[in-house]
Amino acid sequence: MPASPNPKNWKAVLLRHETLLLLVLVAEWLFFYWAGTTTNRRGVVVGFGTLDRQFDILRHSCEIGLLALALTPIILTAGIDLSVGSLLGLCAILFGGFWHDRGFSIPVAIVLTLVCGALAGGINAGLITALRLPPLIVTLGTFSLFRGLAEAITRGAVTYTDFPAGFLFIGQERWLGLPTQAWLFLGIAIAIWLLVHRTTFGRSIRAIGYSPEGARYAGLPVTRRLALVYIVAGVISAVAAIIYTARLGQAKADAGMGYELFAITAVVLGGTSIFGGTGSVHGTLLGVAAIAVLRSGLATLPVVIRMNAAEEMSGVLTGALLLVALTASVLPRILASYRHRAGSLSASPSP
Repeated sequence: MPASPNPKNWKAVLLRHETLLLLVLVAEWLFFYWAGTTTNRRGVVVGFGTLDRQFDILRHSCEIGLLALALTPIILTAGIDLSVGSLLGLCAILFGGFWHDRGFSIPVAIVLTLVCGALAGGINAGLITALRLPPLIVTLGTFSLFRGLAEAITRGAVTYTDFPAGFLFIGQERWLGLPTQAWLFLGIAIAIWLLVHRTTFGRSIRAIGYSPEGARYAGLPVTRRLALVYIVAGVISAVAAIIYTARLGQAKADAGMGYELFAITAVVLGGTSIFGGTGSVHGTLLGVAAIAVLRSGLATLPVVIRMNAAEEMSGVLTGALLLVALTASVLPRILASYRHRAGSLSASPSP
């Protein structure tokens, strides 16, 4: 006779962070569908509820989603990488320069750009692992370095355009019914999910996030693991730069500006602890979806359209989401510490 389902197990599933975030995402989508969808004078549905708008959400969330996937293993190790947005801009400029100025073919330019992304990630990795510098300080420095290099290469004025149609297909057309870059994003998301959740590498970076010294005593190659996650982040940032260039049809120095904020927010909102050790790739994907729906939905609200403030509202709400997510991740520790102190006081003998 089959065992009856355990109510406690169902309760645990329903109260999981990912489940709650999924419910919030559905409610968010329904709100924008109700508030941001209208019918014009010709009886045509316009706004958030159209199929084209949903495809646009996929297209515009791809680069931020890739950066969030790159940051998930890093934050699991209790690290951070503030340079991914700037590296996207630098790689976009390098790709445009390889093709336009150096005369390389598109495939060769793509390979060279990926190599540059790996080298840039290696700079972060070397400074963090070899010199034992804090990831926050290192990547804050490379955040400015990479953006400054992109500005210097172009002198703040050069924009690479006129890319061939075959390359633009990656970012502007559909394949098998979906935007082409969505398939690339899906492939990388599956690869990162398997790496984090189904390999010893994933278990080791969680152990590093919990306790780096404990991981060293356990015999884990902490230095190599940390170096690898930053190098992988560099490569994925280069992929995001190529997709960004294909979507817009141009490479410019300010590409990806501010994307690191959206990516970090997506990771933390998805349940990955900023202190390391806990989190999931599928939670990150839900966080990316929530931010993508928020950014796209705001642009369809009549009041926001009248104010012409979609970008400003998006930045404000994303910052607020990040603060709420950080607070939610810290509260359990604060409550546990408070209960521990309260228990110690109650257990101590009275004078």
